Amino acid sequence: MSELILHHYDASPFAEKARLMLGYKQLSWRSVEIPRVMPKPDLTALTGGYRKTPVLQVGADIYCDTALIARRLEAEKATSALFPEGHELTAASFAQWADAVVFQHAVALVFQPESIAVRMGKLPPAAQQAFVADRAALFSGGSATRLPLEQAKLQWPVLMARLEQQLAREEGDFLFGEASVADFAMAHPLWFLKGTHVTAPLVDDYPAVSAWLGRVLGFGHGASSTLSAEEAIAIARDATPAALPERDFGASLGVAKGQQVKVAATDYGVDPVQGELLCVAEESIILRREDERAGTVHVHFPRLGFRIEAC
Repeated sequence: MSELILHHYDASPFAEKARLMLGYKQLSWRSVEIPRVMPKPDLTALTGGYRKTPVLQVGADIYCDTALIARRLEAEKATSALFPEGHELTAASFAQWADAVVFQHAVALVFQPESIAVRMGKLPPAAQQAFVADRAALFSGGSATRLPLEQAKLQWPVLMARLEQQLAREEGDFLFGEASVADFAMAHPLWFLKGTHVTAPLVDDYPAVSAWLGRVLGFGHGASSTLSAEEAIAIARDATPAALPERDFGASLGVAKGQQVKVAATDYGVDPVQGELLCVAEESIILRREDERAGTVHVHFPRLGFRIEAC
């Protein structure tokens, strides 16, 4: 079986979500560090233009978005379950809400001037400007817009009070008793806030939330070892993509196998990826791409939160 390769960088909140899921599943993986800002030529060789962090590579199969990465990790190892039996809908739906609503609040709070001054104070001015410009481009053209800071400040205590209440009343140690993808989706925005003394009190002021976050972060990141981007690309080039799912729902959506299509996120980071449509499965869209460096790769996207259109 091919190694799990995570393309990420240390400070990425969604990468932390993926790292924690790998730790929870007690999986071994290879770590490829990618740039924080565009361009990302080595990552683009694998994804075809998808720019969000992280990306999971398994041989010549490339998985985009942590919602789909979670399902791929679940297929890798049944225990411990990210989608516990009987709670699949609850866990997945809560995770989707946390990844969108809670994360957007965290972004607004983290990017307030006092916090950014601490986070980026040691970077040269040119690097700070490049980062801000890159994140502005990330939110261009999609349905998501930056939440105003004052709105985030108004609403954040409500979110935390609800979470505090849920944790105080739950019999287990996690959001729905046993740990699930919901915990990791909720944890990564709070981990982001814990990054500086400016925003850490937004988590620390809630005792049950702080204790729960400590338990989630306690799963760690599994066993990782470094890998260069060139080595990862060579692995993709030398590998054969995995077999496709048996069921294909493309015909009901007006697209056909073998057709050239574009797939893109709908919220932010909406750069489209073009390729040959291979399958619209229950949870995913799979494209075949040919790259001069990576060879033939299959790029996987979630159906939720993404759009598909013919070229």
